[in-house]
Amino acid sequence: MNRFEVFMKVIEKESFTEAAEDLGYTQSAVSQMVKALEKELSTTLITRSRKGIQLTADGREYLPYINNIRNAYWELLEKNKEMQGLESGLIRIGTISSVSASWLPKLMKDFKEIYPSVQFQLQQGGEYSEIVQYVKEGSVDFGFINPDATTELEKISLTEDEMLAVLPPNHPLAKNEKVTLTQLATEPYILLEEGHLNEPLEIFKQHHLQPNIQFRVHDDYTIMAMVENGLGISILSQLIMDRVNYRLVKKTITPPIKRTIGITYKNKKLLPIASRYFINFLIERFQR
Repeated sequence: MNRFEVFMKVIEKESFTEAAEDLGYTQSAVSQMVKALEKELSTTLITRSRKGIQLTADGREYLPYINNIRNAYWELLEKNKEMQGLESGLIRIGTISSVSASWLPKLMKDFKEIYPSVQFQLQQGGEYSEIVQYVKEGSVDFGFINPDATTELEKISLTEDEMLAVLPPNHPLAKNEKVTLTQLATEPYILLEEGHLNEPLEIFKQHHLQPNIQFRVHDDYTIMAMVENGLGISILSQLIMDRVNYRLVKKTITPPIKRTIGITYKNKKLLPIASRYFINFLIERFQR
């Protein structure tokens, strides 16, 4: 384990003790590696107090560079594994909750039946912009997003997902076969924050409508609980709604709202071999 990884783990856990437990090291060993990094950089990166640890001014300046080195180190290890063959590969994926809760488990299971030694590491993002950032900084190999969410990375569209109106069971619109955008625009609206690209808001805008946004939330399941409790209505992807137990009513919207789901990455040729194989596997699966 290199000192850059240890330092980032200390920052993540905000504790030398918890970082040591997570990494399987002694607290003394973790402390010594952080001190060695500080000595190399001729500065103090972290201060300790009763309230926990804090980055110094220099620590805040160095943090993004240390994180980049940590990620580059993992990429180096993956390249080494690639040289030894696909069997030992790690696939790092940035994913949104609707994908990780529905498609991804089955896709990973099927892929591991072909390559049983391949490992997966998932990094959840609340917004498309978070996934794009994960890809840019190298903490994941590729990510699931709406391809329209980035113009700076390579991307591939996989499929379309319809979005549905989500209503409390006793809502007056629950009796309708379908609901219109105009009807939804007058209701207290719970917005799923997805960064600068939000499919429902785009459709409202195209039809010169402004939803009555009362809440902004980053998690689909929190929104479902809020709708169940009568705090408002929302629009969520059919994908995320397929396997939930909340007391909700789902309605088709007219005109329909659909989002494209795809993957994005920096340069496919430079990806670890396991990730390249998995991307090809995804393309083949969705193009059947």
